[in-house]
Amino acid sequence: METKILKPTEENIRLAAEIIRNGGLVAFPTETVYGLGANALDSAAAAKIYEVKGRPSDNPMIVHIARASDIGQLTPRLSPDIVTLIDTFWPGPLTMVVKRKALVPDVTTGGLDTVAVRMPDNIAALALINEAGCPIAAPSANLSGRPSPTKAQHVIDDLSGKIEAVLAGEDCRVGIESTVVDMTGEIPTILRPGILTAEDISAALGKKVEYDKSLFVHPSRFPKENGCREKICTESSAAKSKDSDDLNAGFDDDFKPKSPGMKYKHYAPKAEMVVVEGQRDNVKAEIERLKMLNERLGNKVGVILFEEKAFIEAAHDLFADLRQMDKEDVDLILAGALSDNDGVGFAVMNRMLKSAGYNIVKV
Repeated sequence: METKILKPTEENIRLAAEIIRNGGLVAFPTETVYGLGANALDSAAAAKIYEVKGRPSDNPMIVHIARASDIGQLTPRLSPDIVTLIDTFWPGPLTMVVKRKALVPDVTTGGLDTVAVRMPDNIAALALINEAGCPIAAPSANLSGRPSPTKAQHVIDDLSGKIEAVLAGEDCRVGIESTVVDMTGEIPTILRPGILTAEDISAALGKKVEYDKSLFVHPSRFPKENGCREKICTESSAAKSKDSDDLNAGFDDDFKPKSPGMKYKHYAPKAEMVVVEGQRDNVKAEIERLKMLNERLGNKVGVILFEEKAFIEAAHDLFADLRQMDKEDVDLILAGALSDNDGVGFAVMNRMLKSAGYNIVKV
């Protein structure tokens, strides 16, 4: 299949919308990451997304709409809290999980009775959805498990020859995926953290907002101390991969994620990756020590070390940095942990730890 690379002109947006209406796949920019879009109400089209990405079929997709009022097509009821969040944050990087109407197919929702919906804050994305005339299901436009794409070239690297078109617009200004909040219970619950924090949502609603307990499952399942720091890059990849392949072990077999990113390994670069966590000076010293050690062993080492409180910059740059290191064929990535006491820092650390397969060195 030849993948058309299209600038987001009016003519090309019409062409991309026609592809969507005809059951094809189009990657497009949003303010968060690039999405891989199909008609959300077309089971066969939505199923192609799973096939192309290699995405597990019980991992639900987010449905993107062009007008806030279009949420009424997808859910039977809007609570006052949902309306408040729409008025406050849409268009923007907030996804809400709501009860779904029957016209939303199982393949789009991962078989759940809920649907995740958002209105992106990107002119090209909104124009595409509006021109297509249907809601668009769109997870990140990458091969499943790889770092999410924040540039058109990232999409082309992963999906060229696999999809009909890429709407190659601007680089994504946020850089991590939207915050996902479950609005089906009494207490709004964040299923995936993002640039909009629990504090932001709580302030808008004037009520408590919780984080889903699955976001904190890793401390009980993965040791904070790495017992073999001296030979991070000398173990076989097979030995390293066992834990990475078992990252869902803490969940019951019948656990069905309500949001992308809750269950499966995500965002992994090709290189081995280690997150160094602790007091800032100790982190810097340990990264330098491990870098020198591994370079003496003949390994190519990349470092990700953001300024201590540069949370917005870290969100914007993390995935792009991981992809750049893939291009540079590094053997090991050493990343300095950010404070997760900050809401955005917590969201970035959610991605960073998953990228590393929870391979953590505490100093």
